[in-house]
Amino acid sequence: MNQTSPGRFTLLGLSNVPYLQVIYFLAFLTMYLMMLSGNFLLVIVVRINPELQTPMYFFLSNLSIVDISFSSTIVPKILINILAMDRSISIVGCALQMYFHLALGSIECIILAVMAYDRFAAICRPLHYNTIMNKQICATLAVGTWSMSFMNSAIHVFLTFYLPYCKSPYIYHFFCEIPIFLRMSCQDTWLNEIGMYVGAGFIVLCSFILILTSYVHIITTILKIRSSQGRQKAFSTCASHLTVVVIFYGTIMSVYLRPLSAYSPETDKTVSVLYTAVTPMVNPIVYSIRNQKVKNTIKRKQTRK
Repeated sequence: MNQTSPGRFTLLGLSNVPYLQVIYFLAFLTMYLMMLSGNFLLVIVVRINPELQTPMYFFLSNLSIVDISFSSTIVPKILINILAMDRSISIVGCALQMYFHLALGSIECIILAVMAYDRFAAICRPLHYNTIMNKQICATLAVGTWSMSFMNSAIHVFLTFYLPYCKSPYIYHFFCEIPIFLRMSCQDTWLNEIGMYVGAGFIVLCSFILILTSYVHIITTILKIRSSQGRQKAFSTCASHLTVVVIFYGTIMSVYLRPLSAYSPETDKTVSVLYTAVTPMVNPIVYSIRNQKVKNTIKRKQTRK
């Protein structure tokens, strides 16, 4: 491996074992292609079907765009580093990767919460749904989510790279992430840690609480449905959504809300794979591809062709 030049870091990746590198390359390439196919398909289907011009599908489209962008900030670099001899990355490149990764991850957290609230409004407040989730409110929520997340990310990245780094330039990870850089600094990072916990706590925990609260009300309403088939279908949908939410939020919280003293390189790599590659691939399947309206739109287009 080449020595790192001044002003650059070296991403050590997942493994240096040749056969494992082949396995990782094929696994990440497969997941990335499936993620792109599923999310692009969802965006196109929502765009071409007037029946899907509703708040739920508006936020699903936003989620797909976020997933494509979120995964694309990390996975292509992983694939290149597995093949390349030189795994170094410039400070600017590292900062940009960290900036977009953090911002897009925050957006996904909030959008998942907004989607849960949308389902709450549709199931628990059906008569007021059009008032609660009108076009203006949806647009405001989307713009506010993107703006707040990118501003929050800019603050954290600036504070992170303002720190001096006098330790080894080797990063025991496959991308640039804040907790790792805080451990690499030779200066006291308590202010950065507090900022990270406050930011993550506000965005992640508040979003997660909103999701749980929404689903408690949703499940309570579902239990009142007399039809056993209707209850089973509703519970199946809720279980799928909650599975993705638990995986995404659980992994995010284990990285950003855990004390730095409990840091483990191997564990963090495994956890990061789940929310950078697996969740963006699974999201369109769980949230959309299983949806009958989406499947009907795809079938109609295939029949016309």
